Amino acid sequence: MNAQTKLVTILVPNYKTLEITKICMRLLRKYTNLDQVKVIAIDNNSQDASVEYLRSLPWVKLIERMPEAADTVPLPHSRALDLALASESPYVQSIHTDTFVKRADWLDVLLKPFNVNLKLAGVGSWKLESKNCLQRWGIRFEQVWKKCLHDVFGYQGYNANRLDETKYYLRSHCAMYRTDVICELNANFSDGNVTAGKVMHEKMVPAGYDMLFLDSTSLGMYVDHLNHATLIFNHQLGTSAKNMKEGAKRIKRKLRGIDAESFFLSSDLGK
Repeated sequence: MNAQTKLVTILVPNYKTLEITKICMRLLRKYTNLDQVKVIAIDNNSQDASVEYLRSLPWVKLIERMPEAADTVPLPHSRALDLALASESPYVQSIHTDTFVKRADWLDVLLKPFNVNLKLAGVGSWKLESKNCLQRWGIRFEQVWKKCLHDVFGYQGYNANRLDETKYYLRSHCAMYRTDVICELNANFSDGNVTAGKVMHEKMVPAGYDMLFLDSTSLGMYVDHLNHATLIFNHQLGTSAKNMKEGAKRIKRKLRGIDAESFFLSSDLGK
């Protein structure tokens, strides 16, 4: 690795979420050693103030992506990540604009497992949301109960994937990958017309590589995720009015919890 090569390339797709994008980037700058990382933002044709903001950041490389044919709902995000995959860094990290880093050692938590397991190709989480023991037990009970109803009465609301952990894959809201493995397998985030990274994950496991899921509660000490902020703030992407209303309330609670307004008043964060 030459002197110009960064240890990690961080990929951040953006689409029409100005205020959240500002918080994401300011936290990233505050809690990340920019001597170690290269930050690439990929704008998905926002045509609004969010892309203007990203253009103003001298420490960020901006790629402006234009829509492509057959851009189904999951593909713009996946294809945006792919545009920044040509990296010389040993590791590639994907996050969302609603992913907020909270501590200066957040990258260390994701990098450390690679030094322990040489067959490890990816580190991240399935869902990055904090739930207490009672909430986790309740979700588990609900799925087991629905499975019983499905098996006995043919109930259609049962999702087998919720109980089958082999169906899980690292989600792009916070996932670290070895760049050499991505290249070796000719993998892309947009493989398949599915959520970003699903097919990539499915290529790595049969090839003999390990994938590590970090506990959401533990990882949540270092990184927070608002979850579906882009969908919630952009009705044209197909989110129902009910989900947008409930999601907006949840996001406002989260922003109050991190004292979001302070990030626009703090002079040490610059832009």
